[in-house]
Formats: sequence, C-alpha cells, structure tokens
Amino acid sequence: MVIHDIIVIGGGLAGMRASIEAAAAGLSVAMVSKVYPVRSHSVAAQGGINAALKTTDSWENHAFDTVKGSDYLGDQDAIEVMCREAPSDIYALEKMGAVFSRDAEGNIAQRPFGGAGYPRTCYLADRTGHALLHVMYEQLLKHSIALYDEWHVIRLVKNGEKVCGVIAVELATGRLHRLHSKAVVIATGGYGRVFRTTTNSLSSTGDGMGLALNDAGAELMDMEFVQFHPTVLQRTGILMTEGCRGEGGYLINSLGERFMSKYAPRALELASRDVVSRAEQTEIEEGRGVDGCVLLDLRHLGEKKINEKLPQIRELSITFAGIDPVKAPIPVKPGAHYSMGGVKTDADGMTNVAGLFAAGEAACVSVHGANRLGGNSLLETIVFGRRAGKKAIEFCAGASLPAFPASALNGAGHDVADVLRRDEGEDVAVIRREMAGTMASNAGVYRNKERLAAGLDKIMELKERIKKASLSDKGNNFNSELLHLFEVGHMLDISEAILTGALNREESRGAHSRTDFTKRDDDKWLKHTVVRKEDGKLKISYRDAAITRFKPEERKY
Repeated sequence: MVIHDIIVIGGGLAGMRASIEAAAAGLSVAMVSKVYPVRSHSVAAQGGINAALKTTDSWENHAFDTVKGSDYLGDQDAIEVMCREAPSDIYALEKMGAVFSRDAEGNIAQRPFGGAGYPRTCYLADRTGHALLHVMYEQLLKHSIALYDEWHVIRLVKNGEKVCGVIAVELATGRLHRLHSKAVVIATGGYGRVFRTTTNSLSSTGDGMGLALNDAGAELMDMEFVQFHPTVLQRTGILMTEGCRGEGGYLINSLGERFMSKYAPRALELASRDVVSRAEQTEIEEGRGVDGCVLLDLRHLGEKKINEKLPQIRELSITFAGIDPVKAPIPVKPGAHYSMGGVKTDADGMTNVAGLFAAGEAACVSVHGANRLGGNSLLETIVFGRRAGKKAIEFCAGASLPAFPASALNGAGHDVADVLRRDEGEDVAVIRREMAGTMASNAGVYRNKERLAAGLDKIMELKERIKKASLSDKGNNFNSELLHLFEVGHMLDISEAILTGALNREESRGAHSRTDFTKRDDDKWLKHTVVRKEDGKLKISYRDAAITRFKPEERKY
C-alpha cells in the first residue's frame, strides 16, 4: 500500500494546480489520472482565461458580468473571491512560463468574450488550455509530484466519517492498488459524455462526482444546469471557440441574416452562451437552419487575421468539416459543453465530508450559477485549484493518518470479479448509446415536464439493465471495456441527478430553459439544488443563493 499526504484524482489544470500548491509546501502529493495528464480535457480549452488586468477594467466589473451571466444564481461571495484573485493568478502563470499573446504595447493581450462588458480574456492564440496545461506539467515535474497515470480510481475509501484514500485499477496490468492518504482532492472534470453531441473528450465521464456521491456521501449541487456551447461541429462535436466571435465572427442563418440582432440587439454574437444557444436552436427549429445547423462566418476577418488569431480553428474546420473558414462559413450547432453543477464545496474546495476536497469543473462553488461565462472555467481551475491545495495543506497539518479499512480492497475486488464472471448480459456500449440519446432528446437546450419525466424513466431503466451487463473482454491488461462499465455507472447516476433537478425546477434560468415554465422565478427558485444519496436513492434539498452586492434584475444583452 502506497501512502501520501494528499491524493489528487484528475490530471487537468485544477488537479495540477492543487498538487503544485501542496507539493510546494513540502507535502507528499500523488496525482492519479486515467489518462496521461497532458491529455486531460483542459488541453482542449481554446479561447482564453479571464482577469481584469487593465486600469479601465476592475474586478467589480468582472464580478458583475459573472453574476449577471449566472442569471443571478452564482454565489456572489465566491464570485468576488475568484474575480479579486484573478489578476495575481494570471501573473503567476506568466512567471511559471505561460507565453500569453501580446498587444501592440507588449502587454498581455485580451479579447472580448460573450457576456463581458470589457475585453478581459487573456489568450494564447486559440490554444490557451493546451499551453497552460503544458506549463503546469513542467511544474509537476519540478516539484517531483508522484504520478500514477493510466490508473482509474474505482473507489473512494472512508474510515468512519473521514476519507482515507482510494482504490485504483492500473490499466496496464489490471491490478487493484490501495493509495492511502489524509486528504483527497477530486479534480476529474465534467460529464459531457452523458450527451450524444459534446465538445468534451472521451474521458469526461463525471467519475469524481459519481465517486463523491456514492462512496463518500458528498453532496452534489445544481446538476440540472448544463451549458450548451453555441458553436460546435455537427458530426464530431468539436468546439469552435467563442474567440471566433470575440475576434468579430458572425452567426448567420439560411437567409444570410445575422439573426442575433433579434435576440440580443446590443451584444449580438457576444451575448451569454445560453442566450446564443437558444437563439440558434430557435432558428433551426423554425426552419432557418442549414442541415440542422446555423453558420459561423469568419470570411470578413481575412486570411491574415484568421491565421494569426484562430489558426487551430482553421485547421480543425478544414480537417473535420471539410471547410476552409477563409472561403466559406462553418456549419455549427449547440452542443453539451460544461457542467455548472458538481460536488458541492465552499470557496476553499471543502466538501461536507472530512478530508474530501474538490476543484475545477468537478466542483460547484458556485461561481457559475445557472450559466458560465466563457473564460471563467480556466480561471476557476487555477483560482480554486490553488485554494483547494492550500486548504488541504491546513487540513493535513491538523490531521492524523486514518486507518485504511482492510475490507475496502476485498470489496472492490469482489465487484470487479462479479462483472468479469457475467456471460450472457447486455453490451455496455448499447446502454451508453441509449443514455446519450435519451439525454440529448430529453434534457437539451429546451426542456419540458413530459420530456424530462420520460427521460428519467428511461435512465432508471438503464440503471437496472447495467446491473446485468457483461463484458466480451475478460482480460487484465488494458481492459477498457471494464472501465467503460464503471464510467457508464457514474454517468447514469449523473443523468438521474440532472433530470431530477430539472424536473423539480419549475422555471427558466440560465442554461435551464423550460417551455412550460418560460419565466425566471426569483421568489421560488433563487436557490441551489442540493443532491445526496440516502439508502441508495437520490434526495433533493435546496439552499439559498448568496446575494451580496448585486440584486437580481432582468438580464438583457
């Protein structure tokens, strides 16, 4: 059995930042990741990271835009923390080696992003996440952080009321390993693969949320709020960054109209993402789409600007859509992109379980509320990854190492053996496809009671079916089919939480848009949905949103 002070599950930006913070303080830190860290989904972030750096901007302006973008559900005390600390974290990244794009004066360049009143999105061309992740990986090596890559965590282990480590499968051998610690940080990212069309990588299956809910007894929050990004490629779900519109790109329909003037007359294409996605879906459903899409037009930007500011977008469009954006508009549609919900934490990453922390997209602080602004997700990973690492240091200083229950490894081994012994069950891939189709059809951009209830019934059916699923691969080495089964189990729990929260929330707010309850209802629903498990079943409760500076008002863009 391996012993560390802190185990971080997940190798993306939040996990790396938490690990670096703790290791720099001299603690023994281990990172466990089912993919090699630089293949984590943070690498796919394109457009940039927000911070009020210019004297003409301020953290208060950033906070207001974030609160407004959240449709006033974001906790304003946590938002204030993020926006206040953003500039210092950007400069810290620069000192680590992040080579941000520069403006004519040599300062860090900042581009406009949706829902922002000022250009405050720092960027590295259109590969921001890729660059930051590699900078962080260098720091990981510098601090000699133990790395268990291609190890898949299948159990969070508790001793009484405290988390005491994890059990993970080593993919190369199929062996189960115990990793013992005082604290565990969940930084496993989102759950986009719950949906059929998503910008998320194959690894984004919500493992950390499922582990926290089922094994640790942690609470999840605001799971019904799923962001659909307005500009993804139809067949692959590959993201066309908001930076395309930040640099001046247009959205047009089949009639050649810049239709956003009807939905957001001031902000146009740079309204918040939920507004733009609903506008696109309306255009498509009312017959003004093009083969189920609208068109992202960059032609007027010119080849030089596209090659300088959006080189990856041009490459992706040519490779995966067969379209050169210099010469023709790109067909795009809304696609599942980001989970505003996650493991419920405070502003220091602490959950309701002793020794368990969470950060990044896997967590819900909540700084995004009902809708996230572009550029705030990378910022969240850095600010709250750092803060979770710092708080975990404090926790470890006052905690002894709890005993690791001997029964935990045997229980996990029994569960794996039980799956491998099944012979006549259903293929996991079939269940996964039906789940993704169900969520796309019943919990998409527009929702209603009938669709949500039908979707929930289907998910509950799939949860029964997966109990009898079997594997064609009975081997030990790189048995990805076994891991897919664990992933689908987590995703079905997450799907149930999304649908249950959405069915109960009888209003439209941010990314949760119901055709049978079309108005925001602050009197009844200015509160967070909290999900926990009791006796194997989901239980729902509510918590008021934190309002400090900005009173709720109608959102207009």
